[in-house]
Amino acid sequence: MPPDATTYACSRCGTCCRWPGYVRMTVAETDAVADFLGMPVHDFIEQYTTVTADRRGLTLIDHEDGRCIMLSPDNRCLINPVKPQQCRGFPNTWNFPGFE
Repeated sequence: MPPDATTYACSRCGTCCRWPGYVRMTVAETDAVADFLGMPVHDFIEQYTTVTADRRGLTLIDHEDGRCIMLSPDNRCLINPVKPQQCRGFPNTWNFPGFE
């Protein structure tokens, strides 16, 4: 990142979690989240994920309004301590035009 670039610190406002789209999950992340939620991995996969359109992996599902299934009604990440790297890196290691 260039020295003059802005670095964002998560304020846990939930704004970035209200965009529809993929939150790709690695096997290790799937295992960690299931363990954190106290449920068998198979049950977590069945209840909270779906296969990506390219069939290359799993993604967390969205609510009907596009927000992440792991975003609570009061805009808190239900899995914050073990949230996927994709979530941890946004918007500093990846982002998209208009994310601001």
